[in-house]
Amino acid sequence: MKLMTWNVNGIRAVVKKDFNEAVKSLGADVIGIQETKAQDDQVREALFGLEHLEGYTTYSSSAEKKGYSGTAVLSKIEPIRVQAGIGVSHLDNEGRVLLAEFDSFHFVTVYTPNSSSGLKRLPFRKEWDNAFMKYIQDLDQSKPVVCCGDLNVAHQPIDLARPDANYNKTPGYTQDEIDGMTRLLSEAQLTDSWRSMHPEKIEYSWWSYRGGAREKNVGWRLDYMLVSNRLMSDVKHVHIHNEIHGSDHCPVSIELQL
Repeated sequence: MKLMTWNVNGIRAVVKKDFNEAVKSLGADVIGIQETKAQDDQVREALFGLEHLEGYTTYSSSAEKKGYSGTAVLSKIEPIRVQAGIGVSHLDNEGRVLLAEFDSFHFVTVYTPNSSSGLKRLPFRKEWDNAFMKYIQDLDQSKPVVCCGDLNVAHQPIDLARPDANYNKTPGYTQDEIDGMTRLLSEAQLTDSWRSMHPEKIEYSWWSYRGGAREKNVGWRLDYMLVSNRLMSDVKHVHIHNEIHGSDHCPVSIELQL
């Protein structure tokens, strides 16, 4: 079973680029999408009639604010249930979490809040990290979790090109955000599947549009496939598909042998 995550930085924009061919080439059974920047009806409209999306059913969760945030799940397999949000009302108005429950695991796609310029949204981000961790812990009580998405944090120095220049200055690489990710992994008993299988490898999943960052590979690894520890023995392959363009992020995929 192949699962994939991709922050598309606007679903209506990406479908005009490489999205259709990328979906075909990667052949995922379930795709978690972040930053749709569209309402639910606009997501369905953008994907309607795309040749290589035949066989997928689309589920989405949009933000109250139009053109902002939003998540979606595309699945070839019918979920047992689909649920938006983490159950905390003031954290659930930006469409940041979508759950699809399958027989063997919970599939969660998440678009973690960015702490914003000047770190002005860091307090909200810290509140989010704590609430999301508890949400994953609750899910994990019934079956293992695959949590995928743009978690908006580079967890270790190896996960960004210029750690010293960005530490405690740039959103996504403050100690508070690093600690939040550490707690999510340890207390929700999750494994960063890509780093577990590639402990010394340097690869990134996001590059700024400025200064030719992608061509120079000055990037960050912000996109993760986190897997419940007890499910890691079923993980066979994890890939960062940096050959895929169309967004400032690239897809990440995982293969499970269930």
